[in-house]
Parts: sequence; C-alpha cells; structure tokens
Amino acid sequence: MKLSFYILLLSFCVFTAHGQKYTLEKSKVAFFSDGAIEDIKAENIKTSGLLNISTGDLVYIIPIKDFEFEKSLMKEHFNEKYLESEKFPKAIFKGKFLNLNSETVGEQVVNVSGKLTIHGVTKEISKTGTIEFKSNQIIARSKFVISLEDYHIKIPQLLWQNIAEQVEVAVEFIYKPL
Repeated sequence: MKLSFYILLLSFCVFTAHGQKYTLEKSKVAFFSDGAIEDIKAENIKTSGLLNISTGDLVYIIPIKDFEFEKSLMKEHFNEKYLESEKFPKAIFKGKFLNLNSETVGEQVVNVSGKLTIHGVTKEISKTGTIEFKSNQIIARSKFVISLEDYHIKIPQLLWQNIAEQVEVAVEFIYKPL
C-alpha cells in the first residue's frame, strides 16, 4: 500500500508541478446498502489522497480490504465474492474540482468530475459535495449513489433481497498541507 501511495505521490507531483498541494490527514469512506432483510454498512478510514488547490486536481486510493463491517462474515463475503479484493485491491478516483474557489471563506458547494475505478471497471462520474477551508485544513464531504451493475459487481440470485443494486456512499476527507 505504501509503495502505491508513493508512486501516486510522484506521479501527482509531476502531473501538477505548480500550486498548493494537500494530502489526506484523515479520511472516512462509508457505504450503506438498504437490503430488504438486512442493511449492510461499512467504513474505511485508510484512504490515501492528494489535492492541488491551484488546479483542482485530486486523486484517492481506497484499499478495499480495509472496509470494516459489523459482522466478520459480511467482510469476508464483500472481499471474496463481491469486490474480489485479491484481484482488485483498491478503488481509485482521479478527477478535478470544477468550481473550486480557494478564496471563499466557509463552506461552498463544489462539483467534482473524474474517473472512478472499482472492481477493475472505470467510469466517468460527476458528483456534488462541499468543501470548507479552515485555518490549515480543508474539509471535503460528499454523498452519492453508485450502481453495482455499473462496476460489474454481481449479486448472487440467492442474495438479491439482502443486497441493494444501488449503494449510498458518503465521504469525508480532511486535508493538511503537503
């Protein structure tokens, strides 16, 4: 994981030679699946990421195995049957804040567009969120829905009532200067 992060850091620095760069100090990526029989939720606090305020460029790497569930069997099924984390160990988002204004004090609504890779499938996405500049930190939040089918994540016929076809994702990232 560390090697992936350093490779990402090097490519990001080459990609964005000028500007103010920030790295994640804290992260939280959570998802919720509203199943007819049982809700499924998990949280991951081990995301790596970089943000260039001058250009709006950003990138995140989310290690799939680091999602934590209420039940260990859910985690096992998630990693082995659905996300196949041995084969696809991370989700990656590489994109850009489209309307970021680093001069705005307080919270602002922002649009983010880029490529999200999950389960080996890359899709263009555009989402809305908020960003807030505080002293020496930047806090970014967003909630959005993804379709499992878009990322070729299959739900076994026996479990179609347990797992929703769409999953709500919530992210909160706290950045510090690089």
